[in-house]
Amino acid sequence: MDFEISTCTDRDKEQINAGLLAYNFSIIPQGKEYISIDISRRITDENGKVIAGCIASADCWLSAHVSILWVDSAYRKHGLGSRLLAAVEEAAREAGCMMIQLDTFEFQAKDFYLKYGYEVFGEVASPPLGKMHYYLKKDLN
Repeated sequence: MDFEISTCTDRDKEQINAGLLAYNFSIIPQGKEYISIDISRRITDENGKVIAGCIASADCWLSAHVSILWVDSAYRKHGLGSRLLAAVEEAAREAGCMMIQLDTFEFQAKDFYLKYGYEVFGEVASPPLGKMHYYLKKDLN
């Protein structure tokens, strides 16, 4: 049998995702379709410019994931990151999530997340950067 590996199209990605979800639901029936809820939040200044933001999503597996939390350097140390994180956690709770997870490098915000109740559940050395990559989670109940 010959196989070919090639770049995925958007349609391919949808098919791959659907295949995995079908398998998952055959093992752990959810009684509902897979959903992903955008719980991203932003903070704007008086001119409407985005000065901080958090890209996050919640899913039907009762978990949420923070992809990015960013605060413009001119606005750091003013509590904006804390406010964003709290807002995203609240949105996750409202969506029924029981946990939230994220990852960060050692030069980013590990201590910030630890301060807000997150715990490290994994770490990986990142040789190209020479820095540690941390995986954190927090129970939301």
